[in-house]
Amino acid sequence: MLQNTGALAGRTLFVTGASRGIGRAIALKAARDGANVVVAAKTAEAHPKLPGTIYTAAREIEEAGGKALACVVDVRDEEQIRSAVEQAVAKFGGIDILVNNASAINLTGTLGTSMKKVDLMLAVNLRGTYLTSKLCIPHLLKSSNPHILNLSPPLNLNPIWFKNHTAYTMAKYGMSMCVLGMAEEFRGQISVNALWPKTAIQTAAMDMLGGEGIERQCRKADIMADAAYSVFSRPLGGPAHTTGHFLIDEDILREAGLGDMEVYAVEPGHPLMPDFFLDVETDDTPSSKALPSSTKTSNPIEETFALIRTVLSQDLVQSTKGVYQFDLSGEHTGSWFVDLKQGAGLAGQGLPPSPPDVVMSMDSALFSRMFRGELKPTMAFMTGKLRIHGDMTLAIKLEKMMAAMSKSKL
Repeated sequence: MLQNTGALAGRTLFVTGASRGIGRAIALKAARDGANVVVAAKTAEAHPKLPGTIYTAAREIEEAGGKALACVVDVRDEEQIRSAVEQAVAKFGGIDILVNNASAINLTGTLGTSMKKVDLMLAVNLRGTYLTSKLCIPHLLKSSNPHILNLSPPLNLNPIWFKNHTAYTMAKYGMSMCVLGMAEEFRGQISVNALWPKTAIQTAAMDMLGGEGIERQCRKADIMADAAYSVFSRPLGGPAHTTGHFLIDEDILREAGLGDMEVYAVEPGHPLMPDFFLDVETDDTPSSKALPSSTKTSNPIEETFALIRTVLSQDLVQSTKGVYQFDLSGEHTGSWFVDLKQGAGLAGQGLPPSPPDVVMSMDSALFSRMFRGELKPTMAFMTGKLRIHGDMTLAIKLEKMMAAMSKSKL
């Protein structure tokens, strides 16, 4: 991991969404240098499902060697942000670094996304980032090495990143557009960049979206904290200075001299899930967990569903709670279903007995590859080979059933 150098000693960071996840990790990394950190987040009282509050994060920061100021901040509320900024300046004398980390996510299509969800994502991701930046900039301009870092993706205009969750993409790209505009507006005065992970990061949000076992495909939030620290350590106008760039965590750390990224893996050696908005090429090499050739028949779809039925269980139903419909094209055209919502589960040909929660459309050859363990659904979706309509989280949970098939050596 990237070692602390003391570069942030005495500097003040204003971090939104710092009570947990990546925001908390960035705050703790800076605290080990002796930095001042404003924990600007909504959670003041313990949440029944999500870890951490602004006060627990503040305590951890001070235990790590930093100074903390806990502020209740909903980035949709201008007065709450203004008050937190004023408190930060009064307590620490200024603001040197702003981290726009607060974000809202809803991975549904246009017809499945309520306007309440659209408004939430635009208000938190786009408006919240713009507003927090606007209120911090007058103070950042007084710093000797000011930074704004938005945790947002490169502006990838590949349609696959829009078609399944247009509202979320618009809101997230709004954060990235703030980087483009503000970097140019304040060039030579403030470094403004975006940082995005190459792979999925284990956070409470990822655990909720992906379900049990998803953490094995993730890296720890420490990789984002180390990458952010590397960016903040670059002096304004220095040889390594960057502004207006869309930075990827792994690339930044390799530039800093780190070669081994396995130290950041939740489970070293386990395949990692690529994050959204980064185009990746799939590996066509069959997995070692592929089905034995003896199981392959003239109708691989029927054979696959026979195998699926052998791993259905009440435990799988309880952890999934969803009905899947698979619309297959190509050599073996037809509709199939897996009901993981009641009893011990049900799977077969035709339409499901109850309305599906998610419909997955793909070529029948792709379906066979996925259930042989050669291609993950998330990878197929990200490369545009798989179309998903409905609950995206259930599509991710489908990998648990595939893992059960692999463990059974089907």
